[in-house]
Amino acid sequence: MERVVVVGAGLAGLRTVIALRDQGYAGELTMLGAEPYAPYDRPPLSKAILVGKSDGSSLPFDPAALKVDFRAAVRATGLREGTLETDGGDLGYDGLILATGAEPVHLPGEGARYLRTRDDALALRAALVPDASVVIVGAGWIGAEVATAARGHGCRVTVVEQASTPVSHALPPEVARHLAPWYAEAGAELLLGERVATVHPDRVDLADGRRLAADVVVVGVGVRPATGWLTGSALDLAGGVAVGADLRASRPGVLAVGDVAARWSPRYDTRIRGEHWDDALRGPLVAATNLTGGDATYDPVPYVWSEQFGRMVQYAGLSAAGARLVWRGDPSADARWSVFSLTPDNRIAALLTVDQPRDFVQGRRLADSGAVIDPVLLANPTVSVKMSVAGSAE
Repeated sequence: MERVVVVGAGLAGLRTVIALRDQGYAGELTMLGAEPYAPYDRPPLSKAILVGKSDGSSLPFDPAALKVDFRAAVRATGLREGTLETDGGDLGYDGLILATGAEPVHLPGEGARYLRTRDDALALRAALVPDASVVIVGAGWIGAEVATAARGHGCRVTVVEQASTPVSHALPPEVARHLAPWYAEAGAELLLGERVATVHPDRVDLADGRRLAADVVVVGVGVRPATGWLTGSALDLAGGVAVGADLRASRPGVLAVGDVAARWSPRYDTRIRGEHWDDALRGPLVAATNLTGGDATYDPVPYVWSEQFGRMVQYAGLSAAGARLVWRGDPSADARWSVFSLTPDNRIAALLTVDQPRDFVQGRRLADSGAVIDPVLLANPTVSVKMSVAGSAE
């Protein structure tokens, strides 16, 4: 293999380039980035830049040391067999790794702000001035973090959510309802069960005809994989670039990593699109290994963390239908608590922890191993999570 092109210059793209060189690939290597910047990390956009702790999140990157032809502000526009089409000309390839990430889901209307790039974060931070009225559409992970930042800057905050609980895309209602009081405690108003019809620069129109005036409108209702440019490419696009557990796509020599990849998970017997930093960090090594002749698989327990309203929230796994919830601590009374979702055969399907890092680390390991859990031991907060494996007390 003589020519490899990596499309995307975020964390996933950079980690792919590094992994290829670490795996011994010595051929021609090109990395394209749609933005006019060297690779940077995205979690700090809401967790650091927006709250004022940092002005940037650049990743260590030395193109000369990596022997990579880095082309910033170049967009991929199409794909033919052996040829990548871009707005800077065509590129031939023997191997292609797609790491184009995801794009925010837009709502009807114009003028709302979306948080996806460094420029987005800096512009939004500048608008979060004391006493500004901020309306945020979406009470997911990002919506909560934007609300946290806005309250920290002294803004008046209203969050509008169509579902009946926050983070409804990931958490069952019995768990998610315990996150709702955090908004009022932080001085933000949370409107649940409200559908948005249109967004504008200075207001949000609700479906029932009401209007919410605002100085700043932010939309955070999820993302979609950046695959529009692949239409007509003959790649299987099933909610992203469809790949196997080996991260190989439906055309030879093409792989996908990060937010754009919709990977098949043997662990969960379903297709997963992670949309989180952990996939961008860990998946590229598997892709690079397989592109250079290896046979590795990528099938981790999905993981995400969120810093909101003074709390560290960590979540791993996938909620399963008919799962049994086991609580460690009382969310209605305790500041720190954990909840585990167990399958019918008492394995950890998912876990959520609030300021309980030890519970999380141990629980995530047990979820990854597929260990059978004793629910009674797990529910006892005086017993460590790692000791809740069935038979541990014998």
